[in-house]
Amino acid sequence: MSDRELPAGVERHAFDGTTRLATRGEPVYGEPTDGEWRAWNPNRSKLGAMLELEMDAGLAGGETVLYLGAASGTTASHVADFAGPTYAVEFAARPARDLLEAADSRPRLFPLLKDARKPERYAHMVESDVDAIVQDVATRGQARVALENRRFLADDGRLLVAIKARSEDVTRDPDDVYDDVREELSEGYELLETKRLDEYHADHLGIVARPR
Repeated sequence: MSDRELPAGVERHAFDGTTRLATRGEPVYGEPTDGEWRAWNPNRSKLGAMLELEMDAGLAGGETVLYLGAASGTTASHVADFAGPTYAVEFAARPARDLLEAADSRPRLFPLLKDARKPERYAHMVESDVDAIVQDVATRGQARVALENRRFLADDGRLLVAIKARSEDVTRDPDDVYDDVREELSEGYELLETKRLDEYHADHLGIVARPR
């Protein structure tokens, strides 16, 4: 992947002789650092894996982002390093505490202790027409979450979602789960690219889409 395909503020940087994706910011999860740069571990970040696998995320840097399923802030912190305002939705109290800590040094990261399945409860806190929705929610009904949150996305925005097959149905073949998710997502999105993330995350599918 050439540097021009990466968002501004994301670069390939050498850490102990190994070149990795990196952003500028305070470390969050014990990742290697070199001065102001911090390594972006694709094994701990679905979006990082999508970028490593050369998916076209449509991010240039500076975008307004709605992050669904921010957990403790591993990926959301990297996003806030290079994006504009980043609204990070997390429902579970324990990881939300870590998310709040990650936000301490990131004025553009706004944690929201809310349920991504109920966007009406945070609609008044999120800017309209965000440039990107990044979604990583380990729950049944992942396509429905993306459809319910479509209201926030600008007409030319992007949905970047990692679908976890085992969260939908642990008994089914992941490919069958992905087929169902793609069909449901097509109710409100045009799918631009899909790619398995198994190199970094077993039984996950990365999807890039835009609103219909």
